[in-house]
Amino acid sequence: MKTSSRRRLFAVGAAGALLAGSVAAGSPVFAAPGDSADVSVTVDIEEIKEPGVLAMSIAGDSVTLAEDGSTLLVRQFVGTLPTVTVTDTRTADEVPEGAAWAVLVGATDFVGATDFVGDADQAPIGAGHLGWKPKLIDGGDSGLVSEGEEVVTVVDEPTQPGNNVGLVDQELLVSTFDSGAVAGGAYTVNADLFLRTPADVAAGGYTSTLTLSLFE
Repeated sequence: MKTSSRRRLFAVGAAGALLAGSVAAGSPVFAAPGDSADVSVTVDIEEIKEPGVLAMSIAGDSVTLAEDGSTLLVRQFVGTLPTVTVTDTRTADEVPEGAAWAVLVGATDFVGATDFVGDADQAPIGAGHLGWKPKLIDGGDSGLVSEGEEVVTVVDEPTQPGNNVGLVDQELLVSTFDSGAVAGGAYTVNADLFLRTPADVAAGGYTSTLTLSLFE
């Protein structure tokens, strides 16, 4: 190889080395003997993005029914289910295709309770005597979240075909048919509760448990 060609190759290689060094290490730093030099170390740490979740919360853990609207044949005790909120912090992409969520509720029989004034040995009142009428408080703007149907008690005539069964089984409180379309929102609902018994029901304190379950 001619001397002039070798010089051109050396010059090109040296320029490439200088460019690579400037990209990897930044500006050069010089220090005289006895002096010091600093090197800044930086890192860019991105925020961890947690996946969204679907969750349910209840504004309270108890409700007391009070007598109101009784007749000579039927005694009625009413109250309001604490507000239930379904919150979905997921994005639409995080929701499984075709998913739908619902809150279902069922009640146990009313049994004698020793923490109330009265005889705790009275016969239970079946859960079929407890009915409700769900009320959607905030269903968002999509119109895809809706409350469940009214369920009346075993002492009532049905207001819809076969709905005079009480809260014996899991009844629908609130639901959507398209989880993806309502993702990223929060939806609230409660329900008017009513216990209806024969007029000769035994006096005393009773307690029942409502179990709320969120499914998707």
